[in-house]
Amino acid sequence: MIYHSISVNVSGYYFAHTWTSDRSLSDDDSDGYPRLHRRVQAIPRTAQLLEHAGLQRRRHTCGVVGLAIARQLASREGTSTILLERHDAAGTETSSRNSEVIHAGIYYGTDSLKAKLCIRGKQMMYDLCAKQGIPHRNTKKWIVAQNEEQWNAALGTHKLAQTLGVPTRLVGREEAQRREPEVQALAGIVESETTGIVDSHSLMMYLQGDLEDRGGDCAFLTNVTGIEALNGGRDGYRITAVSADGTQTSITAETLINSAGNGACAINNMVLPRERHRTPHYAKGTYFSYSASFPKTSVLVYPATLPGHGGLGTHLTLDLAGRIRFGPDVEWVDDPTDLKPSPARLQQALPEIKAYLPHVDPEAISLDYCGIRPKLGRGGAVNTGKGFQDFVIQKEEGFPGFINLLGIESPGLTSSLAIAEMVEGLLYR
Repeated sequence: MIYHSISVNVSGYYFAHTWTSDRSLSDDDSDGYPRLHRRVQAIPRTAQLLEHAGLQRRRHTCGVVGLAIARQLASREGTSTILLERHDAAGTETSSRNSEVIHAGIYYGTDSLKAKLCIRGKQMMYDLCAKQGIPHRNTKKWIVAQNEEQWNAALGTHKLAQTLGVPTRLVGREEAQRREPEVQALAGIVESETTGIVDSHSLMMYLQGDLEDRGGDCAFLTNVTGIEALNGGRDGYRITAVSADGTQTSITAETLINSAGNGACAINNMVLPRERHRTPHYAKGTYFSYSASFPKTSVLVYPATLPGHGGLGTHLTLDLAGRIRFGPDVEWVDDPTDLKPSPARLQQALPEIKAYLPHVDPEAISLDYCGIRPKLGRGGAVNTGKGFQDFVIQKEEGFPGFINLLGIESPGLTSSLAIAEMVEGLLYR
């Protein structure tokens, strides 16, 4: 039996992607998968293993990016894929605690991975959702400015969008009053025409199902506890994982892909020498629900933000039922498990919300949930300009077969299908 194994590491995913030639199967392997595949299925979900007939990849916490990568690799002929996840289901961390927005790709530098992958991923997302009946809607988004400084920032975003070839337009006062009379923009509005929303849970359910339909498998409740680069990775990577019942399993893979989200720096530091270690930083975002039926809007509303900010302001988004929610804000924390909403965040968010929705009922706004965005630096900015931090998706020099995905925050959901496409390209092209 000859294996060419690749392992993928993601924030809760461990991918084992392998391919074999002339392999023999025992009676227990009548489904066509090698015995390792069955053994991995019993591993608890801390790691995500993507087995491509001998190629193993690992990841902690299976989110939308990990699912997309696993699905992409599982489609390759002659391969099998196993996805390991430390939780009991996919998407229980960052992927289930976000705004569910399909971003247009207008905030990021022209040469950035965020811009390229968001724009490509957006079209792939719309196409997939339309083809597979995944709930989504092209809502459009208004970037609203209340003063000259914000308006200049909004115009800068509009100009960047035109450079990137992403459709945006200016909305005049008369049109704004006719379409969204409850939205206030004292200095002006830029409309992003391709922004939308998606049911992220339905999307992840589809990706998981399609992964399995392509011959892949998911192993939940599996926690990766160690990774050893054998002969500097030239002989593969030995991954140790522990199941929910305490059973320890060791797997050797030729390729390791780290797509672990909030746990990506930890995986990076298991593999690379100390001088290449990364320190994780976490931006906690609080979301707020809105129970009143007035005011209403049919578009997403984002305050114009200045370059260098860690987020895009406490904005207004919609779910597919048309319900309003606000957030997230930005709060730097040291603990990625700190997901308890703080009442103080609501008081800080109210002035920003009332600036663009003056008739909002403060009594109808309540704390909802929190999410964590993995950052590569404290104070790292989302939009282009000072402090901007791009995705890191790369092969690691001196460690053959190790691909690192770091700082995969917004627009990770929108970019997920394009990221999967890129990772496959790094492996096979």
